[in-house]
Amino acid sequence: MKLVSVFAALAVLGLVAACDQQPTTTMVEEKIAVAPVEDTDVLTLGMGQHLQRHSTLTQIDKTTVKRLVPVWSYSLADRRGQESQPLIIDGVMYVTTHKSTVALNPLTGRQIWKHEIDYPPETPRIVCCGIVNRGAAVNGDKLFRTTLDAHVLALDLKTGKEVWRKEAIDFRTGYSMTVTPLVANGVLITGISGGEYGTRGFIDGWDPETGDHLWRRYTTAAPGEPGGDTWPGDTALSGGGPTWLTGSYDPDLDLVYWGTGNGGPWNAEFRKGDNLYITSVLAMRPKTGEVVWHYQFSPNDPFDYDGVNELVNAELEIDGKMRKVIMQANRNAFFYVLDRETGELLKANPFVKQNWADGIDMKTGRPIDSEVTKRMRTTGEKVEIWPSALGGKNWMPMSYDPDRKLAFVNTLNIGWTYRPIEPSYRAGVFYMAVDWAFVWPDGPRGYLKAIDPLTGETKWEYGADIPNWAGTLNTAGGVVFTGAMTGEFMAFDSDTGEKLWEFQTGSGIIGQPVTWAKDGRQYVTVTSGIGGAYVLFAGDERLADIPTGGSVWTFALMDE
Repeated sequence: MKLVSVFAALAVLGLVAACDQQPTTTMVEEKIAVAPVEDTDVLTLGMGQHLQRHSTLTQIDKTTVKRLVPVWSYSLADRRGQESQPLIIDGVMYVTTHKSTVALNPLTGRQIWKHEIDYPPETPRIVCCGIVNRGAAVNGDKLFRTTLDAHVLALDLKTGKEVWRKEAIDFRTGYSMTVTPLVANGVLITGISGGEYGTRGFIDGWDPETGDHLWRRYTTAAPGEPGGDTWPGDTALSGGGPTWLTGSYDPDLDLVYWGTGNGGPWNAEFRKGDNLYITSVLAMRPKTGEVVWHYQFSPNDPFDYDGVNELVNAELEIDGKMRKVIMQANRNAFFYVLDRETGELLKANPFVKQNWADGIDMKTGRPIDSEVTKRMRTTGEKVEIWPSALGGKNWMPMSYDPDRKLAFVNTLNIGWTYRPIEPSYRAGVFYMAVDWAFVWPDGPRGYLKAIDPLTGETKWEYGADIPNWAGTLNTAGGVVFTGAMTGEFMAFDSDTGEKLWEFQTGSGIIGQPVTWAKDGRQYVTVTSGIGGAYVLFAGDERLADIPTGGSVWTFALMDE
């Protein structure tokens, strides 16, 4: 293994042309239709509407990756966590933080423009799980992003000037927005955070040109609505179901797949019933928000097992037949494969340690409560549950290799003790009603795993004493990239899990790496900057001395 010196970056930087490309108008949906696999550019979150985070580029491979060096680094001037995924479109890179958006020359890191957000001073109080932003969407002459005080912004792609700003909801009642918007069939779609604050989740559709609000799809069914009988009284109105991670889109079926989050409060005895449509995937028409089908992962959800994790579109052979599927490594520790045309459950297998369920009933699609879960429900006694509220996998997006038929997933190995208590609701305040504490394993708290989606089996794993909180990226060159909260940006062999390379970025990596190409040269870009839910809640003293401070790093191969 070779640690690359920062001094090498200076030499490489001197070779890069300093001429800045100016942003241009680009119809991203049209470009995706022509080239659905993103290689030279990174047009969308997930490197394509299917969210596979896979590249066909091969210049950086198992052999050459050892020559990877930094080309440039750019300071984001932000001491909060950096979970954003950069976009690279028509020679310009776009990166967000919780408080700013920047346009950069992707070859030099030179800033082209910067837009900053002024927040009300009380904003941090209502952000549950890390002050972050997860990225932007671009279409036409505009860039779209969300803000912590629950606004949606459109910026001029060329200048960074604000074109329109719309409030989704009053953030002071417990709502916030960290989600990356999605453009699907000409509609801008956003989700909402706030599931721990007694809120009611929803998904919104907006006109990207004007900012006009087109539709809202609530994720908890109120009395008198379809599914309203799965909630007692009016508990749905504060029942959670946040939508804080971005969905995927199938343009052939014209369906958006969006996950919904935990029920509120966590004490599920207060809201007996299945609680539609928490912890679910909704297949919706982007023009109207109409729900074509839904599947609920964890009915009633006492354990904060959000169903919001990325929904990856793929084609898999199942029982001798090719199926269009969506896949999710759910927080509840099961890896799901669903037919994305119908919502039929095809596979559901555990991929990490869990004891809350004896399995998933393949006929009904429902989890089978284990004895320990039944005991908690009937007696209210304290129990030890695996995984914890952080899940078997949290937000950090997996990637999927369609050639190897493997998903590369940063998983968690953390349990918790859980005892329900009496709920007390106050707007804008945590609404959990559970006495809980983490249970730590003797070994690693997380693993990078290569998982077979059809069986849930692990082909290889790489243990992390401090769990990884970053996304993964895989390439046709046989390399998987991810980052560590201790600052290392790492490359692994897709077939064996051997660590091939690493570079210390100076702060923890919790972002989403991407790869792209320009003039015959392949680049890899990632944000660095520690933060996020694990840092906030775990109390891990090993991270106490990790420097804060956000930056963007771009790498390429050094000449032999």
